[in-house]
Amino acid sequence: MSQLIVSSAPHIHGNDSVRRNMLNVIIALCPAYVVSVLAFGWSVLITTAISVAACVLFEYVFTRFVFKQKSTIGDLSAILTGLLLAFNLPSNLPWWQVLIGAFVAIVVAKLSFGGLGQNIFNPALVGRVFLLIAFPVQMTTWPRPLGFDTSYVQAVSGATPLSLMKDALKKHNAEILDQLPSLWDMTIGFIGGSFGEVSALLLLVGGIYLICTKTITWHIPVSILATVFCVSGLMYVGGMQGAAAPWYHLVSGGLMLGAIFMATDYVTSPMTAVGQIIYGVGIGLIVMVIRTWGAYPEGVSFAILIMNACTPLLNTYLHPKRFAE
Repeated sequence: MSQLIVSSAPHIHGNDSVRRNMLNVIIALCPAYVVSVLAFGWSVLITTAISVAACVLFEYVFTRFVFKQKSTIGDLSAILTGLLLAFNLPSNLPWWQVLIGAFVAIVVAKLSFGGLGQNIFNPALVGRVFLLIAFPVQMTTWPRPLGFDTSYVQAVSGATPLSLMKDALKKHNAEILDQLPSLWDMTIGFIGGSFGEVSALLLLVGGIYLICTKTITWHIPVSILATVFCVSGLMYVGGMQGAAAPWYHLVSGGLMLGAIFMATDYVTSPMTAVGQIIYGVGIGLIVMVIRTWGAYPEGVSFAILIMNACTPLLNTYLHPKRFAE
């Protein structure tokens, strides 16, 4: 005779699921993705297709035939990883390098730790940073936006706003900042960079959607953006030679993508609100340190991965009290 075992209170029921959350993130990325296609042409679709297909294939093959486990591609996490990886790549990256990035993201950063829920680093960012270190020239050669010309050929590459800002700081020459695109162009898109750098406004719209659907909370994105704004503002107001205005920092590079879609990953971010705020402030500070004094003009990926490593510590010392304690 079977027994019904009932655990102690509290009892919580909801319709939340991994698949639903992943789908919400994918939906939130769609507006910015459309602008990326308009900005860089058909190569965006090709690079994305390769990245997503490779991530799904690697997860299926290694889960079923190497780790001898049930396939997990139905939870959409592999598709989202492929999409986020593509958002962090230049649209003219060679196809075989996209495959390598997908392999590192899925097999090395995710499955080798035990799969979804057990990885300590964001898989898409691990893939991106690996490619950046292994192929620095290809990963920092950015195609210029094509406007609404959707032809595939993109032969001309140009400087990104972040590289101009970095050059101005390095040379202590604020006149270099005059070459920056207008704030409106940087907010809407059509500037050099990866997929995720072209439309800060629509990425922000996607973030609002995620907060409204309770897929994420405001703590991490707001703490990251506020920290970057305050630190860059202090540099700007303090008269640091070549320092760009804080609003330029907010809409340039991968800050919006990282703050809203990468740093908020459930597995690699803290569980408590206080922990998430500390985590976000840490990311913002590291971003500004790298953007100001580091070798790379951008530091979002490195900042998030560094704070990913701090997440277990934040969860240990900032965990909530046990029920009825």
